[in-house]
Amino acid sequence: MTAEVRQRSDARDNRGRILAVARAAFAAEGLGVPIREIARRAEVGPATVYRHFPTKEALLTAAAAAAGPALCSAIVERGLAEADPWHGFRHVVGELMRRPARRRPPTGYLRSDRERTVRLLLRLIASAKASGELRADLELEDVVVALMANEGIRAGSPAVRAAASRRFAALTIESFRARPEPAALPPAARVLS
Repeated sequence: MTAEVRQRSDARDNRGRILAVARAAFAAEGLGVPIREIARRAEVGPATVYRHFPTKEALLTAAAAAAGPALCSAIVERGLAEADPWHGFRHVVGELMRRPARRRPPTGYLRSDRERTVRLLLRLIASAKASGELRADLELEDVVVALMANEGIRAGSPAVRAAASRRFAALTIESFRARPEPAALPPAARVLS
């Protein structure tokens, strides 16, 4: 009985380690991280990963669920909670762009979060416009196009991609401002080889 309990405990520990490694890897490097690499970092064999998560989609779903509902809707909720709507809007756009495009969470998870995120983002946009800080002609689609453009950033390494994304976010956010105020930008990333 003791060996059986220990095995279950070991299995729980392995599962937890796999999820922690997967969340960190997907957040930092995107969803292209191979299962073999997740297994190596979690110090288990690929078979152990597949025993807990039969497909990569199952691992992605579990990693997103284990991270909590803090996907896009939670980011927008934090922006809405800000006392200054412009500051909240800036935070939301910046955070959404900083998530390595958050490289596509699992489709089912996206569907459940998307509708709520859109409703919250529309409220935040209206609030920031009412404050006079956000361009009156800005539409939700403008934000979506900016996020899509950010996802298209390609670079030789995750660090260069992150640097390019930070600068693009700063430029984009300033372009959304009703009265742009020149400010120092993050350094340009060297994306051309």
